[in-house]
Amino acid sequence: MDSRRDMMTGHDSENESDKVVRRFVGGGGHSRKKMCRFCSDAEFVLDYKDGKLLQLFLSEHGKIVPRRISGNCAYHQRKLTISIKRARNLALINPIGLNL
Repeated sequence: MDSRRDMMTGHDSENESDKVVRRFVGGGGHSRKKMCRFCSDAEFVLDYKDGKLLQLFLSEHGKIVPRRISGNCAYHQRKLTISIKRARNLALINPIGLNL
C-alpha cells in the first residue's frame, strides 16, 4: 500500500529521511543607516552646474539613483532630481550616462 501511494505522489519512503533541507541564505547582517551627504556636510552644495557631483547620483544607464540606495533625505532627493533634469536639458551631463 505504501509503495502504491509513493508511486502516486512521486515520493520514495526510503529516501525521505535522506532529504537535505535547503534554507534561504540571506545576504547576511545589518548595515548602518545611510545619511544624507547634503545634510551632514555643508561642503556638498547642490548645483545643476556641477556635473561631476551629479554623475555620482546617476546609474551607468543614466537613471537617477533612488533615495533608498543613495541615502539622501526626501528634500535633497527632490532637489537633486531637479538639478539633474536641468543639467540634462542644458547638456551639461549626458542624458544616457555615457561618458564621451
